[in-house]
Amino acid sequence: MTSPAGPPNPQSNDTAPITAGGSNGSQLHDAFGRPLSDLRISVTDRCNFRCSYCMPKEVYGAGFRFLPKPDILSFEEITRVAGVFVRAGVRKLRLTGGEPLLRSQLPKLVNSLAALGADLALTTNGSLLAKYAQALVDAGLSRVTVSLDALDDATFRRMNDMSFPVNAVLDGIAAARAVGLPVKVNTVVQKGVNDGEVLPLAEHFRNSGIPLRFIEFMDVGSTNGWRPETVTSGREILERIGTRYPLHPVDPNQRGEVAERWRYADGAGEIGVITSVTQPFCRDCTRARLSAEGKLYTCLFASHGHDLRDLLRDGTDDADLTKRIADIWSARRDRYSELREAGQARHDKIEMSYIGG
Repeated sequence: MTSPAGPPNPQSNDTAPITAGGSNGSQLHDAFGRPLSDLRISVTDRCNFRCSYCMPKEVYGAGFRFLPKPDILSFEEITRVAGVFVRAGVRKLRLTGGEPLLRSQLPKLVNSLAALGADLALTTNGSLLAKYAQALVDAGLSRVTVSLDALDDATFRRMNDMSFPVNAVLDGIAAARAVGLPVKVNTVVQKGVNDGEVLPLAEHFRNSGIPLRFIEFMDVGSTNGWRPETVTSGREILERIGTRYPLHPVDPNQRGEVAERWRYADGAGEIGVITSVTQPFCRDCTRARLSAEGKLYTCLFASHGHDLRDLLRDGTDDADLTKRIADIWSARRDRYSELREAGQARHDKIEMSYIGG
């Protein structure tokens, strides 16, 4: 594994220009010259799992107040704001939650967003994927990422804390593949919880054509019990797999690709590691996030968002909406993971279940 480059220099004037996007393909750039090319859209703050690293049951149990329906953006509002982002240079749209497939009639939204011409993906826990795979691909979904934290059923049930069986998620993956929907699998690795699943997962997805990505347990929000000693590093993961199956590094496809990619030496496919904790990649982050109630966040670890819902509902035209987004992005200076590494990170952060992964 290679050492990351240093953090962006806040004093440097050597950054790309801040421009408004348009049909000519220009992009918005932040204070460090990072382009806005990815938008993650949370369509609901609800989920049917209670994974401890995202929605621990002791916090999100009976009586927890989720967003009321009138506060959540409609499909028409989501499509409109996504269109503004695409015209401003966004190339990738990803639907998240909560669990996005809990949102009623989600394929209708997929159909509307697919017409915008951006790469359109969805991240899901896989529990409802078998039911909706055909409708999603028919609506124009480009690809799907499934969260799968263990193959061992007891471990998987314990982690989702709803006793949901792992075979139902595997069935969802199979259903997506059967209808021609490309699949990736993400695994959040917690030391002492599911780190013993690293090698079984690698063995299961070798020769499957499904890229597997391991994610270091991150301190998103403040309710998931994160501590540095609970992190299984990307280096540990690679060493564990590489001892059994030699690996070769793969060059990234593009700027902003968060996974460090590795290919099996015997040609059995590839894995990735996402190392936000031990090897921060803030300098190449190109992502904005839209919450289900229409707040724009410029970092996964942000403490506050910028309200776009009122603009969508008070008659603001697209030109003014574009200017507001450009103003927000051009002022962006987020680099939380690098500050964490330097011991300077803040502690008041939005929860993952609210903003999506």
